[in-house]
Formats: sequence, structure tokens, C-alpha cells
Amino acid sequence: MNDSVILPEGLTKAEFTKAIEAFRAVVGVDNVIVDLDRLVPYTKIMIPEDERLHQPSAVIIPLTVDHVQKVVGLANQYKTPLWPISTGRNFGYGSAAPATAGQIVIDLRRMNRIIEVDAEMCTALVEPGVTYEQLRNYIEERNLPLWLSFPSSGPIAGPVGNTLDRGIGYNRYGEHMAHFCGLEVVLPNGDLVRTAMGGVKGGAAWQAYRWGYGPWVDGLFSQSNLGIVTKMGLWLMRKPPASMTFTAVWNHIEGAAKGVEALRNLRLNNVLENSLLGHVLYGVACEVPRTALYNGAGAIPDEVIAEIARKAGAPIWNAIATLYGTQEQIAVNFKIVKEAFEPTGAILLTEDQVGPNRFFRHWQGAMTGRPDLVEFGLYNYRGGGGSVWFSPLAPARAEDFKKQVGLVKTTLAEFGFDYLAGFLVGGRHMEHVCEIAFDRTDGEEMQRAYRCYDKLLKVNAEAGYAVYRTNTAFMNKVADIYGPAQKKFNQTLKRALDPNGVIAPGKSGIFA
Repeated sequence: MNDSVILPEGLTKAEFTKAIEAFRAVVGVDNVIVDLDRLVPYTKIMIPEDERLHQPSAVIIPLTVDHVQKVVGLANQYKTPLWPISTGRNFGYGSAAPATAGQIVIDLRRMNRIIEVDAEMCTALVEPGVTYEQLRNYIEERNLPLWLSFPSSGPIAGPVGNTLDRGIGYNRYGEHMAHFCGLEVVLPNGDLVRTAMGGVKGGAAWQAYRWGYGPWVDGLFSQSNLGIVTKMGLWLMRKPPASMTFTAVWNHIEGAAKGVEALRNLRLNNVLENSLLGHVLYGVACEVPRTALYNGAGAIPDEVIAEIARKAGAPIWNAIATLYGTQEQIAVNFKIVKEAFEPTGAILLTEDQVGPNRFFRHWQGAMTGRPDLVEFGLYNYRGGGGSVWFSPLAPARAEDFKKQVGLVKTTLAEFGFDYLAGFLVGGRHMEHVCEIAFDRTDGEEMQRAYRCYDKLLKVNAEAGYAVYRTNTAFMNKVADIYGPAQKKFNQTLKRALDPNGVIAPGKSGIFA
């Protein structure tokens, strides 16, 4: 074993070697990795911290639930912490690397069975290694009338990991945490539990009814370290008879703020079932490197952004949504939409009026079950492989929209970073999703990105806002923002279910 391997805390090299031999006896020699060169994919991160702070000691790749149970049992025996991942493509949030160095990554990618897709009930049951692309191909090959909701990472991410981290998609079922149904979980003691109706022998309604009997425990396994999810039920959107994507655009923030109010009310009245509102620079950054736009010091000035938008024939703010139903329903609802947006001063364009705009077509695809990798162009904007997402949550009100834009944009500019962001507007809330693009090969810039994120947390907390998910470098700080009572409650649960602290210590700031 290489002397450079970072051992789990408290273990000697001899103890660790013995544990590795035991794990290999369960999953096979080739499915336990300790060689540093083979650990590189699990160590590579995009967030602004040194990779050594998140370097795993080993990787275990199980194939079956029985493997997972036995690995967890051995982890308790040898006191080796396990960091579960599904596809490991949580870019900008920590990727596949653990929260703290020395943990053993348990990579569930080989557990990639699509167990069932029920077209009549619009449900699926999948293992954690299943990707959105794999599930979409399965549906299309069988010509099933179903659409997936998926995040911006689209084809290469997976529904289990994304849902458990409270990721978001763009169609009718875009709030992923609200549209899973039933989990199979290996608990920290190795026991296997099926939540909700899954405990009933035969489990006929496992993917049909979320709540089961007694306390609803499924939420305990979201953003937590209380178990390893080995199966998840999903609700899928039935493909509608027709759909129509449209956009509403403004060149000033006051109009966009009124647009937030319109989107909120349309969502609350179920006229719209999805909506997002983005800044022009986000879309431009997905297609053009920064050097082609601006070479000055600091963040790109507003007047330069306005000129970039003018040359591109694009608005500063752009809302996009899709109507679903019959042609008759869509016609009626679009009339309601037009009346709602008229007081905002928006220019409203249908998909036919927009024409062959690549970025518009990307969002249309996201809202109609067609994933792509267009947004990955964002990682070429600054260069250098650095990315960290800052995602505060706010009420869907005009005043909060303007306050969020001001807080985030001002803080980014203070540290020399551009405002690359958009809002996913729900019925009562909106997620403000902001990308900090930086050069990881530049030590000063990486430190600046870290300080920027840190201050973004602080100024938002002072204003009553907090992120709804975060990266592995800031989990403890975010947990502090949510208060000591919640931290103590989470620790109480952790100590009760996982006294040895073997499942993902540090996840969401939770330790035994």
C-alpha cells in the first residue's frame, strides 16, 4: 500500500490494511481501490479548496445491496468512515470527493438497475447508479409516454443522488424532493429498511403513496448521513398531448422584479407548472469565453454587459416557462399568461417567434424531457477548472428578488467575479442559483473564490437568507447558519442511529 495514502482518522496503517482485505473479500479485489493514481477521479474537485482536504483513503465499488450491508458491517467493525456517492457528478458542490480526508468512498455506480418503469402509474424504481440518460433511453426504447425531470447536469447525473441532495429540474416535476416515492436504505448498523409502503409484504403501492404509516422518515435521508439509499421510487411526468415554451423579457431589473410576482401568481394558480428567470450573462457565458467579452480588471461592468446583450440581440433578464396540456388548454392559459405579464412591461415571445436560439432551445428541451450538456460550456468561461455554486433561497417576491440580486452581485464584484445567475421561481419560493467561475490553477484566485463564497454566506445570513444546499468545503458553516437547535437535533439522530459515525461524517455539518 502506498505510504502517501491518507488513512482514516484514528487508524494505523496495519488496521487499515486489514480492513481493506476484509472489504475485498466482500466485493472483490478489483472493486477496492487504494492506488493513488486510481483515486484521482475521486479526488478531483472544482470547489475552492486544496484537494488534499478531501482525498479519500480508498474506494469500494459494491454491486448488490448485500454488498452494501456487509461493507457497512465491516466499517463498524474497523471504524472506517464511508462516503456514499451515486454517480459522483455533483460538480460545483464537491464532485465525488468526501467532506473530510481519509474517508472511504463507497461508489454505487455498478448498482445501476432500472428495476421497473410503470407507464400506467407514471412511476419508476431505480438503483443509485442509474443516470438520467440511461433512464431516458429506457423510456424511449420502449416508446413510453413519459418525461423525466433532470438538473442542468442532465444526462450524466442520476436521479437518486440529485434528489437526495435536493436538486432541481425544469418540468412539471422539477421539485425533485416532492416527486420521489419510497426508499430502500441500508442503515448505519447494516439493517435494511424500506420506507412508506415498502414495508408491506409485496409492496404493491410502494411507488404510489409516499406516506405509509407512522412518522414519515424518508426526509431523514436527504442531505444527511443516516443511511445509504440503495433504491428510490420516482414519479415521472406523463407526456402531455401538447406543450408550448415561451419567454418574457426585460432590459431593466424593475420589470424583471414585477415578472417574479407574475410568475409566482401563475404558479400558485397552477396556470404555470415551471418557470425560471435568468440574467443574460449566464447564457452568454455558456457559449463564449470571458476573454472574448472583456479583458479589464474586476467584474464586467453593467454598461459592458448591456453592450454585450445589445450585440447579441438579447435582453438583460429573460423568463422562460412551458405550458402543458391540450392545444385548447394551452391557448386559454397563454391568454392568462399574457394578461399577467402585461403590467410588467415584458415583451412576450412564443417559441415560433424566438426562432433558432440555441439557449432557448436548451431550456425548452429541459422542460420537455430532452437533456443536453449546453450548460457545461459555462466551465470554459473563465478556464482553470474552478466552479462553486452559491444557491440561496428566498420568498418569490419582487423586493426579495431585487435584494438578492443586489447582495450577490455586489459581493461577487467585490472579489472580482461576474454575476452568472438565475432564479427558479416556485409557487412561494425561488432558488437563486449563482455560479462562481474561477481558475483553480491560480492560487490567489482560488483563495479569493473561497473568501467570496464565505462572505456571500455571511451577508445573506445577515439579511435572513441561507443556501438550500452547499459544497463540501462549507457544510459546517452553513449548518451554523441554521442554528444550534437544529445542529443538536441532527447530532442526536446521528448518535442514535450511527454511534460509530461510519456514514459520511461531516455531511451537512453532522458528526456523531
